[in-house]
Amino acid sequence: MRDQLEEAHRHRDDGYGRAQHLNQVELPKRFYKDVGVAPVDGGFAVTLDGRQVRTPGKKIPIVVPAVSIAQAMASEWSAQGTHIDPATMPMVRLINAAVESGEELVSELRAEVMKFAAGDLLLYRADSPQELVSQQEVTWDNALVKLARQFGVSFQPTVGILHQPQPQPTLDRLAQAIEQENLLTLTALVSITGITGSGLLAIGFLHQLFSAEEVWTAAHLDEDYQIAQWGADEEAMERRAKRREEFDVAVAVVDALRA
Repeated sequence: MRDQLEEAHRHRDDGYGRAQHLNQVELPKRFYKDVGVAPVDGGFAVTLDGRQVRTPGKKIPIVVPAVSIAQAMASEWSAQGTHIDPATMPMVRLINAAVESGEELVSELRAEVMKFAAGDLLLYRADSPQELVSQQEVTWDNALVKLARQFGVSFQPTVGILHQPQPQPTLDRLAQAIEQENLLTLTALVSITGITGSGLLAIGFLHQLFSAEEVWTAAHLDEDYQIAQWGADEEAMERRAKRREEFDVAVAVVDALRA
């Protein structure tokens, strides 16, 4: 299941922003010296040698509502060496994806979170070994209880992988919980959802039911159990580290806009 989620996450931007491809054979040379953050109409912008940064595809001027987001983007631009490597710029990539998606895709972003929530990671349980079953019951049931109390809903977890529909009133109320969120917040929630495999954890984090670390731990419970049993694979851990970078960036966006 984790492999499927990783594959889905690698293609997360395909329909939401057409951001720069990360597998370029030749990286573009750095063309600027100075990086800054400037207040503009509607928020804050990153400047390169005094010029406002634009998206790579549609060349849309990038304006973000929180200075902390602009500062994070500026830090990534400043950290580039002789060439610009988008793979080392997760905040820039996320914001580019949001801006190029445009407001017309807000409903699709909400639908993406809800698609995961309807068949959520937390709702499909292992039948063995007992140690893993117990860990899922403690961690995942605790998360479901918090969500149920917050939104007045109920869930129907199942053992195995056969589809288990969730009550429609539950899905409707969870959808309402993200109904008013803006483009940047929803883009970040889609990122968190894709990385974790859980729309429920993403919604819970948005509403401050879980900390970022609790979300990460719950989402990687199965993976951590396998590591404890068989040890860590170096390539898998490298992929996990990259996922964590992108997760932390999405968390920072949600936190900044929530504040």
